[in-house]
Amino acid sequence: MSTAPDSPRPAFAFIAFDAAGQPHLKAQRCTSCGATYADSERIACGRCGGRANVLEAFTPAREGTLHSAVIVRRGFPGIEVPFVSAVVDLDGGPTLKGTLRNVGLDPADIAPGLRVQVRFDDALGRRDKEGNAYVAHYFEPLSA
Repeated sequence: MSTAPDSPRPAFAFIAFDAAGQPHLKAQRCTSCGATYADSERIACGRCGGRANVLEAFTPAREGTLHSAVIVRRGFPGIEVPFVSAVVDLDGGPTLKGTLRNVGLDPADIAPGLRVQVRFDDALGRRDKEGNAYVAHYFEPLSA
């Protein structure tokens, strides 16, 4: 008899789960210069050099603007192509890289300035050695 795996795990260090088990992003902001970072382990600001006591944790917005994107047509085994790899500036920071879903593969569909939202979903069926699923972030266009 096997036991069921525990709850999903974050695929990236900047994903956390709230008390209800819902995923959200976590980040840090420098109180000296305003730089933002998609993590919570940073000990110094990369922009101004401020130390850990100037970095504060915050929960970033789940909406942002597409900064750049590329259509990936060649990958490595186990990764379905084509897909859109995107860099998104979240409202209020930070900037994240991820997969842009539910868009066409015409460059006009992925022009900079497109408004997007962060969605959380299964990380392509990946599992840890105990059988726990991973949760990753994806970007999708905001509904008009």
